[in-house]
Amino acid sequence: MTEATFPQCRIDSERFMNPETTERLLNQIISVPGVRRMVLNGPRLPATVPYGPSKGIANPHPMRKTIRVGDQEMELQVHVGTVLLELENRDIIPALKAAIEPVFKDFSFHMKEGRFMKTEPSLVDYCKYGPDADKEILGLADPNSKSRPVIIQGTK
Repeated sequence: MTEATFPQCRIDSERFMNPETTERLLNQIISVPGVRRMVLNGPRLPATVPYGPSKGIANPHPMRKTIRVGDQEMELQVHVGTVLLELENRDIIPALKAAIEPVFKDFSFHMKEGRFMKTEPSLVDYCKYGPDADKEILGLADPNSKSRPVIIQGTK
């Protein structure tokens, strides 16, 4: 039996997004039916200083906020600059682009189609989740993270 391959898109913004812009973008993305998986990429925003003389002290970063996506709240752990998406089919790409264009009215963005996420389990996935890992979270594992990926239930 042949495994289905799903189209993937990458949304690159001209600059890093504020939490408010990220919240608006994610709400626009989940309003379009057919998005299977999503990954937010950017520099990490640690809750505590990870190294140096201030190691272990709270790191009050203004971009580390709790945002509301759909009807679920999540804390931003990265300063978002790139969003990776896996879609059900290519037909929703124009609708997705039309939905996110109003979010980027103050700065530009690029939407590219290609292969950006892993589709096969890696050694990190095996070590983190075991041999019976859910196929939906493949490639979403950060080897240094002590938390699991945040799962947002979309509308189908």
